[in-house]
Amino acid sequence: MSDIPETIESNKEPESKAGRWLFYLGAAALLFAMAVETIAVLGRHIGVPLWGSIELVQAAILVASSTAILSATLANTHARVRILTDRVAGSFRVWLERVQALFCALFFCALTVGSIWIFLDLRGGYEESELLHIPYAPLRIVCILSILGVVLNFIRRFKETPPS
Repeated sequence: MSDIPETIESNKEPESKAGRWLFYLGAAALLFAMAVETIAVLGRHIGVPLWGSIELVQAAILVASSTAILSATLANTHARVRILTDRVAGSFRVWLERVQALFCALFFCALTVGSIWIFLDLRGGYEESELLHIPYAPLRIVCILSILGVVLNFIRRFKETPPS
């Protein structure tokens, strides 16, 4: 018998097509960041620096982290403390998992609202990075969409969990 409760589906590989696409998009962003940093370090050693390497890596890390949080939510592999849920009866455990999904949805909803607020507040500012002039608006949209995906997934999980 496994120590992991039946209601928790952990350590799953992405089964859906969207999960696989998120995995490959995040992996490509990390590989891009690694390649940029490698070229930047080599360039500094030979006296030909790569201008804007930090800006490129920051943009790639935003994409990678956005896909990572959405992938973790889709696979139900968020880090969480189960000291209480592992020790309670089945029906109360299901109730606690519904409450957890609801609070996670509320938390990420607040993050989404805050991100949208910042996006709308700065929409006419034409923000961009200093050296390469990478616009921030598309990066903010990626962030907003990924957090909104997390919210929708937690709402789905709240609705799918059978009430006790």
